[in-house]
Amino acid sequence: MDTTTQNTFDLIVIGAGSGGIAASRRAASYGAKVLLIEGTRIGGTCVLRGCIPKKLMMYASELRSAFSDASAFGWSEVSSEFDVSRWTQAKDRELDRLEVVYRQMLDNAGVNLLEGRAKLAGERTVEVNGQLYHADRIVIAAGGTPSNSVIPGLPLAWTSDDILQLDELPKSLLVIGAGFIGVEFASILSNLGVQVSMAYRAELPLNGFDEDLRRLTAEALAAHGVTLYPGSKMEALVKTDDGFELQRGNGPALQAQAALNATGRHPNVQGLGLETIGVTPDKKGAIPVDADSRTTASGVWAIGDVTNRVNLTPVAIAEGRAFADTEFGGRTMQVSHHNIASAVFCSPPIASVGLTEAQAAEKGPTDVYTSQFRPMKKAFVGSNERTFMKLLVDRTTDRVVGIHMLGADAPEIIQGLAISISAGATKRHFDSTMALHPTSSEEFVLMREPVRKHG
Repeated sequence: MDTTTQNTFDLIVIGAGSGGIAASRRAASYGAKVLLIEGTRIGGTCVLRGCIPKKLMMYASELRSAFSDASAFGWSEVSSEFDVSRWTQAKDRELDRLEVVYRQMLDNAGVNLLEGRAKLAGERTVEVNGQLYHADRIVIAAGGTPSNSVIPGLPLAWTSDDILQLDELPKSLLVIGAGFIGVEFASILSNLGVQVSMAYRAELPLNGFDEDLRRLTAEALAAHGVTLYPGSKMEALVKTDDGFELQRGNGPALQAQAALNATGRHPNVQGLGLETIGVTPDKKGAIPVDADSRTTASGVWAIGDVTNRVNLTPVAIAEGRAFADTEFGGRTMQVSHHNIASAVFCSPPIASVGLTEAQAAEKGPTDVYTSQFRPMKKAFVGSNERTFMKLLVDRTTDRVVGIHMLGADAPEIIQGLAISISAGATKRHFDSTMALHPTSSEEFVLMREPVRKHG
């Protein structure tokens, strides 16, 4: 067979993460000849280095309080000790299983899988392992990678990848940064018995979330034993004989046995060969795309974290499927990046959908409803942990435009309520819904009077 013909496809996808797999499988289901290229393992960040293993570690950390609470419910006292190496081995077995599942799904879909580092080599051409491959359509789904240039010495610190591969827990951990990764791992490691401190430049963690959730998350972290250093002017991370030292311009240096770089992630574009197709990343290193995920190069699309739009797994999957539906399925599809629910799996977890209070107030007259209480389970064991809920209502239309929660099962509850935002539900709809008792979520339909008004 002619090599050119053999190496020619309808679609080449670079990156076998969630978005790349979704685009490949959906395109193949329409009869497209698809080549999916991956330089490491199949599954991407979420499955192998992010969402899935992190949540498995969160489950492990939550059992400590469950053991403690059990005696208050009549169980004999449980004596236990966490062995992180056993957890790591069990996690690795689960990830191996998931990778086999993904490989089987790709094979069943008829997707051609090629393992190697992909580089764009000109118009409609990709080079892998010294071979050239061609396609009328190319999708870049290379994901993101940890940022390490915020301060000198940051590459010396662990990333989240390293945390998930530990054979032994450190006695102390310094978390640098307070976004999703920082807050989640600070919470998890503290629950596992590690002495955790957390330094960040803002006054509150989780930039972009509702202000009340940010404040309450900081309080919850402190209550769980995390020492917070907000407003830190971080200058450099230095390796010492005993571990690490974070030098600050506005306070004493911070020491710990280990350090975690949680300053965020950036698009993984290094070495992709974007210059060969005339694509220039923006100031944040992202590949610019339009509403259909098209780049400025003909025949090239980009989806997921590499575009730095909304860096969440379900968004990458939706973008991949929308591309395939449009280009191969004869259905014009676009992904809305508005009203996307998000969650942080800390203790207790938080979740949000829609506008923050500040955003809603800026748009127009807004009524703010809140509820804060000790959930029955925690009150029974004498815990002071509280649940917080907030509804934001456009006073002019009565539409609910924002829903926020901190407390047990917040991500599960907000996922259901996100439908109401998409459907345009009003406060009257919430008020007319019968409460399901006894639950925490019933509070969302029992808020009657606003605690404050804007506009």
